[in-house]
Amino acid sequence: MIMYKVLKTCGRAKRAEFHTPHGVIQTPVFMNVGTAGAIKGAVSTEDLEQLKCQVELSNTYHLHLRPGDKLIKEMGGLHKFMVWDKPILTDSGGFQVFSLGLLRKIKEEGVYFSSHIDGRKIFMGPEESMQIQSNLGSTIAMAFDECIGLPAERPYVEASVARTTRWLERCKKEMARLNALDDTINKQQMLFAINQGATYKDIRIEHAKVISDMNLDGYAIGGLAVGESHAEMYQVLEDVVPFLPQDKPTYLMGVGTPENILEAVERGVDFFDCVLPARNGRHAHVYTNKGKLNLLNAKYEKDETPIDDTCGCPACRRYTKAYIRHLFKAKEMLAMRLCVMHNLYFFNSLMEEIRQAIEENRFPEYKKAKLEGFKQNGK
Repeated sequence: MIMYKVLKTCGRAKRAEFHTPHGVIQTPVFMNVGTAGAIKGAVSTEDLEQLKCQVELSNTYHLHLRPGDKLIKEMGGLHKFMVWDKPILTDSGGFQVFSLGLLRKIKEEGVYFSSHIDGRKIFMGPEESMQIQSNLGSTIAMAFDECIGLPAERPYVEASVARTTRWLERCKKEMARLNALDDTINKQQMLFAINQGATYKDIRIEHAKVISDMNLDGYAIGGLAVGESHAEMYQVLEDVVPFLPQDKPTYLMGVGTPENILEAVERGVDFFDCVLPARNGRHAHVYTNKGKLNLLNAKYEKDETPIDDTCGCPACRRYTKAYIRHLFKAKEMLAMRLCVMHNLYFFNSLMEEIRQAIEENRFPEYKKAKLEGFKQNGK
């Protein structure tokens, strides 16, 4: 069976289907980030179904520390634990480990670091990351890599990318071993590689060629949205995406805003994830087709309209800006919940619209109109 099937292209933009052990993912897709097995903001699994979520993303590092991946395996895996039967992607933990800064030490065998919870010493290498993700039983596991902060010196980037490639070979070997074991929860667990290389075009392209030859289930572009400009990020995508397999999904990690997503789709990316919708929602910042609003602004105190009158989410169907603003002022948890639900629905609906625009061969026009709408800033 073909796992990834491109149904339509519009320029470089791709409309595809990705077949997984937990269902078919329609791409381009935005993965909803539930770091510790839940979306922050009191959003339940039932809510995710209502909000058009196709893929839930959880984090290897956080679940390894709490409640522990072995406990989750005992409970039947992450799908059963959080009562979610659709695809789950687990981030390898690499980004979180490397964001610890002084708390970690990188070696050839892996990374030694201290837990941000209780300071205990922990080691994680490619094999450990694969074992944890296998215990979780996710649909898609990410390879363990080094996420390089920007700016970065060329000699360091070259050495880091070479190590990431060696780690990928170890990840692939370990996953094959784990998938063959009798007690493995998901024996069809997929592995995505991660392209690195900072903003060096030649390093990025060479790494893309090397990992493409390894014939993995999907390919991510990592190490972006970590300090470079949007123009630099878009340039890396233009340079690298053509050198990644066109018959496999392309995933831009940790991105982004609706504007970022539209630009990246145009350059051939079809998987996205970002904490922004949930994080912004918890702080009263909501996305609309007329730009982003801050519901704490005084002008919404008596506003009887919904967040976005074109939106069909649970918040917009029933509640006014004035009421939600009041909930924030009163420090009611419902305020965060409604705004997070709205933002996730907005992002998932945006992806639906993008898919339709590509199918109808009108993506450039759609993108232009959408970007112009966002510039209104809720006027």
